[in-house]
Amino acid sequence: MTTLNTRLARQWAKLGPQFLPFADAATPELPVRRLLRLSLFQVTVGMSVVLLIGTLNRVMIVELGVPAWLVALMVAIPLVFAPLRAVIGFRSDTHRSVLGWRRVPYIWMGTLVQFGGLAIMPFALINLSGDSNAPVWFGQLGAGLAFLLVGAGLHTTQTVGLALATDLAPTQARPRVVALLSMMLLLGMAVSAVVFGALLTPFGEVRLIQVVQGSALATLVLNGIALWKQEARDPARTAAARPAFRDTWHELSAAARSTRRLVAVGLGTVAFSMQDVLLEPYGGQVLHLPVGVTTRLTALLALGGVAGFAVATWALGRRTDPYRVAALGVLAGLVAFACVIFAAPVQSAAMFALGTALIGMGGGLFLIATLTAAMAGAVGGFSGLALGTWGAVQAFAAGTAVALGGITRDAVAALAGSGALGPVLDNPATGYAAVYHIEIGLLFATLVAIGPLVGAARAPRRLHALTLSTPR
Repeated sequence: MTTLNTRLARQWAKLGPQFLPFADAATPELPVRRLLRLSLFQVTVGMSVVLLIGTLNRVMIVELGVPAWLVALMVAIPLVFAPLRAVIGFRSDTHRSVLGWRRVPYIWMGTLVQFGGLAIMPFALINLSGDSNAPVWFGQLGAGLAFLLVGAGLHTTQTVGLALATDLAPTQARPRVVALLSMMLLLGMAVSAVVFGALLTPFGEVRLIQVVQGSALATLVLNGIALWKQEARDPARTAAARPAFRDTWHELSAAARSTRRLVAVGLGTVAFSMQDVLLEPYGGQVLHLPVGVTTRLTALLALGGVAGFAVATWALGRRTDPYRVAALGVLAGLVAFACVIFAAPVQSAAMFALGTALIGMGGGLFLIATLTAAMAGAVGGFSGLALGTWGAVQAFAAGTAVALGGITRDAVAALAGSGALGPVLDNPATGYAAVYHIEIGLLFATLVAIGPLVGAARAPRRLHALTLSTPR
């Protein structure tokens, strides 16, 4: 097992410096081989996200004939666990183990929960489709449980994995580490989407079982490799005091502008996420672009995100205030949505493509900047709580935004189609344009929230009486 891990780590390390733009995130404390191995937990998170939101979403509706409303409900179930990320992060901060591990037990438990959800998911979906002798409610219950387990597992793994990266990375390298981990999430999603598409062509129920359970096995193996010898064992941690979550949360919430920080993250995330399921339909229905062209928009959005990661890493590496970088991302988003809106009346595919790329870039800048600010605010040993709170707000806001975007588009389109908005607005672009205008308004609100935070990130927050004691 040790030999296999060493070989895989060496091959992964060779890939990094040649093809990944953020391989300079390595430091003497966290060398590139160890950093890239740690980043594998983001790959498995991306794989599960693609399964839940992409592959299984389409398979359930098209191939298995499950009603769309039930599919939407299943996909939304993992959001139930998102607010608990703060609690999970705090528990990993204060975990008392005879072995002296804080992060490893939670990442491994999240991995096992994620594995369990993926293992039972294909059989639950087959029951859900009605292709069995079991009652319908049995399939609905099983599918709901499977989606909940996968969501709980990936939220736990990602939250505590980021906290472990914060523990291992020196302060000056954290922006580059954040960018690299975010890049690996995108890479995991992109590679998984291609592989799943190839394996499920042609579709078969047995093939679906093999793909999903293969993903479960890959999650277990890759996360095991990612955790190998990452956190040092220190039994002295069992002597550390364990403050109550309520006391720590009140102390953290009492810090200057803590509520404003979370509001800014939530507003910005909603502003960039409402269009997630609308860009491709907008290109097809309004600009009359073929399927092949609109499909490439996902790649263009991802490339914009990578460019945003690179710019944010460069700026933060020069000690630029993270909230200035986040504001730059918001400004890019304002230009982006204006391009997307104006692409309809002039019927310009080039303007639409530019807007799509800028949405990805603005979102990437905002993500890296706010996550780096959260890592910078993780003082006193409570990195899990700080990052868990950021992750809870970000995940819940993103999921809510996607639902609101679809509902708003359909509602406004129905009004426009009925003539209630007048003959001028009776066209396919009206519903989409309403969502994009709302996003522009939310971006302005995000700028208002960010303004007073500029400069505040440089003043470290202190948890007075609740700072964790660290072993010497």
